[in-house]
Amino acid sequence: MLSLETVEAIKKSFGVLFLGTNFRRLLGGLWVTVWIALVSVAFSLVLGFLFGILMTKKNRIIKTVSRIYLEIMRIMPQMVLLFVFYYGVTRMFSISLSGEAASILVFTLWGTAEMGDLVRSSIEAVPVHQYESGLALGLTEKQVFSCIVIPQTVRRLVPLSMNLITRMIKTTSLVVFVNVVEVVKVGQQIIEANRMKNPTSAIAVYFVIFMMYFLVCWILSLAARFIEKKQSIG
Repeated sequence: MLSLETVEAIKKSFGVLFLGTNFRRLLGGLWVTVWIALVSVAFSLVLGFLFGILMTKKNRIIKTVSRIYLEIMRIMPQMVLLFVFYYGVTRMFSISLSGEAASILVFTLWGTAEMGDLVRSSIEAVPVHQYESGLALGLTEKQVFSCIVIPQTVRRLVPLSMNLITRMIKTTSLVVFVNVVEVVKVGQQIIEANRMKNPTSAIAVYFVIFMMYFLVCWILSLAARFIEKKQSIG
């Protein structure tokens, strides 16, 4: 059983969230996080699909360049990429780039690489005999690709892309390091403002931020499961 003092301390910690506009500010910060993720995902899906198709080409130069790009995006931490673009590239080329723009650019580059690899593997997973059957029926290579390969690729991609989207949403917490006022930054501001009066407020603030991330990612996970079930029934 918790002591009366502990219960009062918890109540006081969570009470910080409802002082003034604190909770509304957290929701606003969450929207910034989701907005950056959604824009990045939208670009990543389109560019990643094109990149994935490009990766299936037999040209050795294209395959080598694509592989190098993919490995760089996978090996390089996203935080380092954010610093490179926000602090390095902008100063080197005298470009004015906001934290939000730099974040979207970095997450799009990363998402395009990851999505491209998913598209490549999904295309290559289509059995060879389906290509051969399509050609035997008199279809051209373009028709086989657009009418047989692409629909099956999209079917395989939907649940896989949900996992990538969830990862991108969680990774957006790094944008706090490039001066983007998102949900984590707002939480830090609230904690700092109440540090003297309520030193335990960090527990409540970070718990609420955790629940916000959890709910967004949980909804996406449920959507992915629903789509998988629909596909298995179909």
